[in-house]
Amino acid sequence: MVRRLLAMGQREDRALAILMGACALMFLFSWPRLSREAHLSGADLQPMVGGALLAWIFIMPLAMYALAGVTRLIAKVIGGQGDHFGTRMALFWALLAASPLALLNGLTAGLIGPGLELQMVGGVWFIVFLWFWISGLLEAERP
Repeated sequence: MVRRLLAMGQREDRALAILMGACALMFLFSWPRLSREAHLSGADLQPMVGGALLAWIFIMPLAMYALAGVTRLIAKVIGGQGDHFGTRMALFWALLAASPLALLNGLTAGLIGPGLELQMVGGVWFIVFLWFWISGLLEAERP
């Protein structure tokens, strides 16, 4: 899919839309966990949701751009032939493509809570995310 996205041309608005969509989904997927934590601790849910909103919608996009920049520098050092846009698109698409497993992770955190099940689902999500990211990077860094 990264090849198709790169073939459409370099449009930063498309990359930002993919990133913001992924971050919005991650924000929504954190609600079950936040609801469980608020219920068990007796805390108010609204400040917790506000904090998650700040983190996922405002801070994480900046962190993802920084991570993509560092990844591009590493790829350049090891001989990558791509550009910054391709590296960003590979990372942003990986986050969006792995988001269904993030939903499962959020539901597991909200319904089951901490434990082996949550660690397994989180591990599977991380492996799938890395798979999408690395395969996208390989596609973006080809000459």
